[in-house]
Amino acid sequence: MKHARRLATRAFRATAGEFLAEGPQAVREAVTAGVVLEVFATADATARYADIADASPDWQVVPDAVVAEIADAVAPQGMVARCRSIVRGLGDVDLTDARLVVVCADVRDPGNAGAVIRCADAVGADAVLLAGDCVDPLGPKVVRSTVGSLFHLPVVVERDVATAIDAVRAAGLTVLAADGGGDAGLFDEGPELDLAAPTAWLLGNEAWGLPPERRAMADTVVSIPIYGAAESLNLATAAAVCLYASARAQRA
Repeated sequence: MKHARRLATRAFRATAGEFLAEGPQAVREAVTAGVVLEVFATADATARYADIADASPDWQVVPDAVVAEIADAVAPQGMVARCRSIVRGLGDVDLTDARLVVVCADVRDPGNAGAVIRCADAVGADAVLLAGDCVDPLGPKVVRSTVGSLFHLPVVVERDVATAIDAVRAAGLTVLAADGGGDAGLFDEGPELDLAAPTAWLLGNEAWGLPPERRAMADTVVSIPIYGAAESLNLATAAAVCLYASARAQRA
């Protein structure tokens, strides 16, 4: 349990090659993915989720206070799983046949990163690349906000954004940058924007978006039209709109 508590820090997660998944949905998906090492659960959660307990390789029934101490959530849901790391590097993922990929550059907010991974899973994307100075995808808030989607598709970490962009372009994907000052509108028809083609969406930081050097890496910079008085969309919402536009065009 002391070991599990130390997994709250990014440095120890990296050293141990492990992370924590909280709550029945995340733990169920982690068990299905075969990455669970052990689960700490309350007696109530054990009785309520007997199917997860039966499928888990190592299920420890502990007092409620122990789960509360290990968990990151303010209101824990009764179980926390210690899991093997599932983060990959570019060399671990084959993007040759990929049709839809997300590249997050310098995304810092755990909730946004988790929501983007969840959305990418929902649209059937092939991978999510966290490039540059991004939040740790195995941090508890990110894991929790993916609601299990973290275990459904490859999540790749690459410190150099240019290297990530080069990799997706080498795999034959067109790089589209989502930015408010785009050259093309997401819903505009024209030869400069083919959403049906294999695509990698490049998303920037929540506060400052994509600086000029990042925009220059894209084949086309695309803006989402704002029809009302809102100044902009937040990162996760913009990602959802762009990804579903691509998914719809690719399936047409």
